[in-house]
Amino acid sequence: MAELDSRYTKPENYVNRELSWLDFDYRILEEARDKSLPLFERLKFLSITASNLDEFFMVRVASLKDMVHAGYSKPDIAGMNPEEQLKAISEKTHELVGLQYSTYSRSLVPALRQNGLRIIAAHEDLTEAEGAYVDQYFRENVYPVLTPMAVDSSRPFPLVHNKSLNIAALLQKKEGGDEVDFAMVRVPSVLPRIIEIPSEEGRAVILLEEVMERNIQSLFLNYDILAASPFRIMRNADLTIDEEEAEDLLKEIEKQLKKRQWGEAIRLEIQENADKRILKRLKKELNIHTDDIFAIGGPLDLTFLMKMYGLEGFDHLKAPKYVPQPNPAFLNDDDIFTNIRKGDILLHHPYESFDPVVDFIKKASKDPDVLAIKQTLYRVSGNSPIIAALAAAADNGKQVSVLVELKARFDEENNINWAKMLEKAGCHVIYGLVGLKTHSKITLVVRREEDGIRRYVHLGTGNYNDSTARQYTDCGLLTCHPQIGEDATAVFNMLSGYSEPLHWNHLVLAPIWLRKRFMRMIQRETNHAREGRAARIIAKVNSLCDRDIIAALYEASCAGVQIDLIVRGICCLKAGIPGLSEHITVRSIVGNFLEHSRIFYFENDGAPEIYMGSADWMPRNLDRRVEILFPILEDELKKKAMHILQVQLDDNLKAHVLQPDGTYEKIDRRGKAPVGAQDTFCREAEAAVREAEESADPVNTRVFVPVESDD
Repeated sequence: MAELDSRYTKPENYVNRELSWLDFDYRILEEARDKSLPLFERLKFLSITASNLDEFFMVRVASLKDMVHAGYSKPDIAGMNPEEQLKAISEKTHELVGLQYSTYSRSLVPALRQNGLRIIAAHEDLTEAEGAYVDQYFRENVYPVLTPMAVDSSRPFPLVHNKSLNIAALLQKKEGGDEVDFAMVRVPSVLPRIIEIPSEEGRAVILLEEVMERNIQSLFLNYDILAASPFRIMRNADLTIDEEEAEDLLKEIEKQLKKRQWGEAIRLEIQENADKRILKRLKKELNIHTDDIFAIGGPLDLTFLMKMYGLEGFDHLKAPKYVPQPNPAFLNDDDIFTNIRKGDILLHHPYESFDPVVDFIKKASKDPDVLAIKQTLYRVSGNSPIIAALAAAADNGKQVSVLVELKARFDEENNINWAKMLEKAGCHVIYGLVGLKTHSKITLVVRREEDGIRRYVHLGTGNYNDSTARQYTDCGLLTCHPQIGEDATAVFNMLSGYSEPLHWNHLVLAPIWLRKRFMRMIQRETNHAREGRAARIIAKVNSLCDRDIIAALYEASCAGVQIDLIVRGICCLKAGIPGLSEHITVRSIVGNFLEHSRIFYFENDGAPEIYMGSADWMPRNLDRRVEILFPILEDELKKKAMHILQVQLDDNLKAHVLQPDGTYEKIDRRGKAPVGAQDTFCREAEAAVREAEESADPVNTRVFVPVESDD
C-alpha cells in the first residue's frame, strides 16, 4: 500500500472519535427536543440518549481509564492522549446530561401533563388519597422483595451492581444514639419501575424509587432517617480475555462476565439535592473521581422512558406503526429456492420484511434435498426462529455448522446459551476465531438438484435478529450465483479449519484484504479524477474513524472527486475544509429506524461498482474482525441500491449535515419539498406491493420503480 501523504495525516485534520460519538448523542437529543414530532416519540429519543451514554461509559470511557492506569499516553489520530480525552469527555457529557434533564423537566413533563399524563416527580407531591394508595402498594408489592443493607464494622460496604438503582440513607438510633450510620437498599429490577396510580387529575404515574423513599422508615424501624437519596453507578464492562491462553473460550468468557459486576466504578449519578454526607461516603467507598460524579436534576436513568412509551392509551401521541412489506419477488406460489433461481433478490429492511431470511433457513431445515446449512451468528433475538430452524435441521439429519461469536459485546451470555443449545441439537458449533470477532453475516445452503449441487447464499449488512430487523435499516442479498457460492464455501472452510483458497471470485474479506481493496478503489477514483474521467464516491456507514481511509478520501477530494458520505454516528473526518475536503459532504440521518446498512458506490469511469457489507470504516472492522464485502451484480438491483443512496442524499427532514466548523446542522428547506428518506422508503415498499398485486404476472415482478416524494 502506498505511503500516506503527510499533508492528509496531520492531527488537526481529524476529530477525536469519542467526542464525535457524543455529537451523535446530541443529534438524537435534538430529536427529543423537536416539538414537531409526536410527544411519545420524543420520549423514546430521550431514552435512547440515556442508554447510549451508559454503553459509552461502560466501554469507551472505561477503556480510556484503563489506558491512563497503564501509563499509556500515545495520542489518537486527533492528537489527544487518554487523559486529555477523558477531560474533554467529562466536560461534554456534563453539558449533555444537563440538556437531557432540561429537556425532560422543562419540555416533556409539562407536555405530558397537558396531554393527560402526570409524572409525579416527588412523593411529597402526592395527594392524601394518592399517598394512601402508594403506601398500600408498597406494603403489598414492594416491601416483601426488599433487602435493606446496613454498613458497620461487621457489615462491609456491599457490592453495588453495575447500572443498578439504589437508595442510600443516613440513619440515627431513636434512643441514645449520636452516631450517624449509613445504609442502602437496592431498587429491585424485578418490579415495574413505573407505577400507575388512581388520580382525580387524569392518569398519573410515580417511579418505584419514590415509593420506596416515601416508605423507607419501615425498613429501619429503630432509626430516624436523616437523609435518603437514590444513586446509580456505572462500572467498567470491557472484558479482558487472553484467548491464546484460554483452554476453553466459552468457560473463560463465562468467568469474565461475572467480573463485570466488580469492574471499576467510572460514573456516579446522584440527585442534585442529595445530602453531602451521602455523597462523601459514596465517593470514598466507590473510589470515584469528582469529574465522574453527575448531580442529576430529575429521576436517575432516563431509560425508563422507553417503558413509558409502552403505556396504553396514548397511540395518538405516537408515530403510526409501520408494517414491513413483502418483497415483490416472493408474491407468488413458488418456494424460496425457485424464486432465488430466477435472479438475485435484494432485501431492504425494515421497509421490506425480514421473513424471507427466516423462511430461507426454515425451508432449508425441512427440505429433503438440502444437504448442509452453514451460518455465522453475531446477535440474535431472545426467542430466535433462526436458532430453532438450525436445531431442527440438525435433528433432520442435515450437516449444520454455526459460528457463534461469543465476544459480541453485551450479548456474550445470550450467545453462550444459544451455542450450548445448538451443540445439544447436534450442530457443529465454532466459537469464533482467536484474536478476531466474526462480524460477517452470511448463510450458505447446499442443495442437491436435478442438474447437480447448487449453493444458495444470503449475505447481509445486519444481524440475524428478527426483532431488531424491525428497527434497524439493513440490506440483504439472496443469490445462487455459482461464484458467490464458491466464495461462501471458502469462507466457511476458513472459519472451521485452516483452508484459504488461492483464488476468490467476488467476496472481499477482512482482515485479509478488505482494507487494501477499499484503498485501491478510492485510489482508482482519485486517478480517474486527475485524468479528467468520471469519478465519484458515495459511502453509507455507521462510523468513519480509520485514519488511512480518511487520508485517502482527503487526497481524492483534493484531486476533484465528489465524495458524499452518509455516516450515522462517529465521523473523525472534517468536511468542507478548503484545500483538504472541499469536495466532501457528510450527513447523518436520525429517524424512527436506526440507520445500520453499509453501502459503497464507486463511479469507476462510468462503469459503477456497488458493494454492501458488514464492515464500517473503522480499524477494528478492517483489521481485527472477520467481515465480508459483497458486490451487487445485477443491473436492476444496482438501480435499487443507488436509489437508496440517492434518497438519503436528498433527505432534508432528518439529515444533519456536518459543517466545516465541526457542528451538525439540519438543512434549511425553505421553498423545497420535504424529503424524509425513511418515510419515502416506507411508501415505496407499500407501492411496490400494490403494483405487484395489480400486475398481470406478479410471479416475475422484479422491476424496481421508485415513487415520487409527497410535497
